[in-house]
Amino acid sequence: MKLKRAFYLGYYLKGLNRELFTHFLNYCQKNIGRSKAWILTDILKSVFVYNISILEYFQFHFYNLQKKERELWAGTGHMYEYQLKMNPIKTRKILDDKTQFYKYYSDFLVHNVADIKDLTNKRVLTASILENPSGKLVFKAANGKCGGQVEVRNCKEFNRQNIINFMKTHNYGLVEEFIQQHPAINRLSPSGVNTIRIITQINQKGALNILGCRLRISVNSLVDNMAAGNLAAPIDESTGRVNGPAVYSDITKPDQYVHPVTKVKIVGFQIPFWKETLQMVKKAALLHPQNKSIGWDIVITEKGPGLIEGNHDWCKLLWQLPVKKGLKFTLSDINN
Repeated sequence: MKLKRAFYLGYYLKGLNRELFTHFLNYCQKNIGRSKAWILTDILKSVFVYNISILEYFQFHFYNLQKKERELWAGTGHMYEYQLKMNPIKTRKILDDKTQFYKYYSDFLVHNVADIKDLTNKRVLTASILENPSGKLVFKAANGKCGGQVEVRNCKEFNRQNIINFMKTHNYGLVEEFIQQHPAINRLSPSGVNTIRIITQINQKGALNILGCRLRISVNSLVDNMAAGNLAAPIDESTGRVNGPAVYSDITKPDQYVHPVTKVKIVGFQIPFWKETLQMVKKAALLHPQNKSIGWDIVITEKGPGLIEGNHDWCKLLWQLPVKKGLKFTLSDINN
């Protein structure tokens, strides 16, 4: 185990955002009255003992937690091992590759999507995408993650031939019509499409559990990912109502009870079509049960909910930070 976690440490160091690390370290030193040497030693110890990443030490507020509280948090190392078991490499391809996802889960979409093959062979679909009501297109890499490799352009820039050339040149695997989100959600945050993340788990008996529901809220951003500086808030599964303030993954930023730009109230915000959203996700989760633990990204439109994507490596920050507690214990009955 020590050898594996030493390997993980090397991985964390290689990909470390050093600017953000320094930002967190300086903030922590100033606010908890500990030396940098003490904090760095505690980080190193926590990586090995609790199987978390370097930045997660700050994001989970380990500097303020005792041993029993630290044990509750599921970090990168733990989730990598867990999700690899729940969603094996040989079966997760339909989630990892967006071109496959849109074909396997096409019945759950509320918008048109096409890859280069579709654009070449399906003229009606191509015309529908190019003439969609939003007037905008979204280009995505087939394997893009966390809002990366996404570009929004105007429909009027393209025709059937040059859109194919554009995708080949820029290595985009998919193009889709820009989704017009529900007016209530648009009032909350109009800068980007704000998605719901619902995490589902098929347990050892084949029954479906929901591990968490979160609202991702864009803040002057085209994407809504926390990694891009946006907010996330907890949703009550039974009501579809936001039941806590929205949080950043940046520990130096305060919780938000109202949207910092639009001033629309976040706590108490009701997600439209909640019953239909839960029904859709439960059906989608059981469609391909070889992948047992999935984080679904859902858009809510005036017509109802639709899937955007399913994630086999759903985010432990988005899962735990909005509820301000470690949730590793909720995996205990299925992580054996």
